[in-house]
Amino acid sequence: MYQNIKTTFTKLRNNKIFELSVICVIIISALEIGAKTFPLSNTAVSVTSVLDTFITLFFLFEISLRFLTEENKKHFFKSAWNVFDTLVVVISLIPINDSEMALLARLVRVFRVLRMVSVVPELRILINSLIKAMPQLGYVLLLMFIIFYIYAAIGSFLFNAINPKLWGDIAISMLTLFRVMTFEDWTDIQYETMEVYPYSWIYYMTFIFFTAFAFLNMVIGIVVNVMEEERSREKKKTEPTLGELKQEISELKSLVIQLNDKAK
Repeated sequence: MYQNIKTTFTKLRNNKIFELSVICVIIISALEIGAKTFPLSNTAVSVTSVLDTFITLFFLFEISLRFLTEENKKHFFKSAWNVFDTLVVVISLIPINDSEMALLARLVRVFRVLRMVSVVPELRILINSLIKAMPQLGYVLLLMFIIFYIYAAIGSFLFNAINPKLWGDIAISMLTLFRVMTFEDWTDIQYETMEVYPYSWIYYMTFIFFTAFAFLNMVIGIVVNVMEEERSREKKKTEPTLGELKQEISELKSLVIQLNDKAK
């Protein structure tokens, strides 16, 4: 009986309609959270309360279904996504009315939107790629920080007298350079210094080349490369191995032989 129930639950978990239902509930959860940020009537508050209870129970059922259909229960919590989903569901069960944990419960309900990442495989690949790219990105970001620090020190020495609000010290100068890197009205800053130092445009052009063009493209290249590796790794997991194919072929051969024997 247990095996029949497990088989039924497994079919339900792998059902495309059920997967779409989970995604729809996550979207409804996001809309419900957004609706609570607006002034609501008493009727709307009651509706959102009922809806929140339904969403919590649905997520509880869905995570329980995934756990029960897992072949090896110990491996279930080895996945960071399963741990994240379980924590979100468990903390969502905390009552949010007249409770000291009300604020925590409300914040966790906001994070229920992130469950979209664990449900959609492509989003999981994106997040995993970003996490795995962090070590390589760290060196690029460190080099970028060095360039920022050098240019900020130079800018503070040269342009402090022109505009102390933008170049007063090295910390403010770094914020100003971040504004230049993101092209937020950076020409106003450049023309202001060019009135005193006509060749200061070289300072801005070289900084933009190093940061906005060179380093940011390096960051994009690293992330894309890791993403391609992650996609190929996921594809290998889903594709059957040579041993599995040979086993299936041998099983088919034995089945054909049995059918031939019965026919004779």
